[in-house]
Amino acid sequence: MAVPVVLLLCCGLAFGQAVRYEPNWASLDQRPLPDWYDDVKFGIFLHWGVFSVPGYGYPPSFPGACEAWFWWLWKGAFVPQYEEFVADNYPSGFSYADFAPLFRAEFFDPAEWAEIFQASGARYLILTSKHHEGFTNWPSKVSWNWNSMDVGPQRDLVGELAAAIRSKTDIHFGLYHSLFEWFHPLYLQDKANNFTTQEFIARKTMPELYDLVKTYKPDLIWSDGEWEAYDTYWNSTEFIAWLYNDSPVRDYVVINDRWGIGDRCKHGGYYTCDDRYNPGVLQNYKWENAMTLEKDAWGYRRNAVLDDYLTIEELVALLAQTVSTGGNMVLNVGPTADGRITPLFEERLRQMGKWLEVNGEGIYKTKPWKFQNDTVNPDVWYTTSKVNSSVYAILLKWPNTDTLYLDAVTATSSTVVTLLGYPGHLSWTPINPRGLSIMIPPIPINKMPCEWGWVFKLENLEP
Repeated sequence: MAVPVVLLLCCGLAFGQAVRYEPNWASLDQRPLPDWYDDVKFGIFLHWGVFSVPGYGYPPSFPGACEAWFWWLWKGAFVPQYEEFVADNYPSGFSYADFAPLFRAEFFDPAEWAEIFQASGARYLILTSKHHEGFTNWPSKVSWNWNSMDVGPQRDLVGELAAAIRSKTDIHFGLYHSLFEWFHPLYLQDKANNFTTQEFIARKTMPELYDLVKTYKPDLIWSDGEWEAYDTYWNSTEFIAWLYNDSPVRDYVVINDRWGIGDRCKHGGYYTCDDRYNPGVLQNYKWENAMTLEKDAWGYRRNAVLDDYLTIEELVALLAQTVSTGGNMVLNVGPTADGRITPLFEERLRQMGKWLEVNGEGIYKTKPWKFQNDTVNPDVWYTTSKVNSSVYAILLKWPNTDTLYLDAVTATSSTVVTLLGYPGHLSWTPINPRGLSIMIPPIPINKMPCEWGWVFKLENLEP
């Protein structure tokens, strides 16, 4: 019997075979974002490499400190204190390249990292495969003697962590990759030619990107280092078309928006726009808040003090605000050069996991509700389930009285209110014409479902 053409087309779409994307943004931007990325909500970023060895920087009062820690490492003339630090603590003539043999990762235990990340409640992970200095955390064939197998750890750090994450967790594994390299002679040559030549792209960047995808099959590629040239120089759209059409990850891979001058917040699978991007209001596209647990630095900073780290209360508040307004939050952790997740980083991650174990229903697989923030109580942020009509009110500050007022909701006669992690239903009364007054029972401290941030589940509200 002949099979209808429409049925064949539908089957092709189901298996990702019917649509082929052209190497231009008009076509590439039509690709639907794979569902898994919007469902996961919370991830971990890992900035780890040669720069972890000096692990040195200054507080954010210094101008330009948002990205200055890399400039401290690379541009000593820009921050004289860094030159003084190296002169005082390392041999005469010591250069940045001399840090590479000291990046040993001798305590790196990928299984231990995987356990910590699983305990954090994170559902995706982004590891630095190569940052702007060009050192690769895998044995890149086009980064001779400047990779983690030839020098330093003498290990395939990307491969080891990928294997541990996939065998021991349900976390999606992603990779960060810098398109440019500050000091690579081929890049500097192309730049001197106003990017009319593409020697660096042909011989370095693109071979590495194709190698990463074919070898490690990442669920996500977090591109960066694009801002000096247009995507026509980087050959970004050609690579992404291959990624979507023919790569081994074509059916599920996710990309960000950093592929050339002018592409941020405009093209790509989801938008990052800027580091620590957090608009605070609902956006009409999927976005990500890539931010740091240590307020100032993207990598490990040895001279950081306690006040330089975000508290768990601040992290829960940022997660609630981010998810309520349609974003994902990816939290950066900077491992040490010897391969450890330091105790304070680990504590924060486990605290996040403890909170999500109770309240994850109001975070994972949710979407923005018709209101993001309560119209009267600024300490309340809303989400709603993707699978039913349940609404979640994420409360950041526990009420001083026995009553919680929610102005943004309208109850019905069948409305049910519960506190996640606490047994039973809570009493409530309607407020006309709109609003809900929830009676808070006298909960003993040892019966509180969590210590920071509480989620009230509201069922059967008026649409």
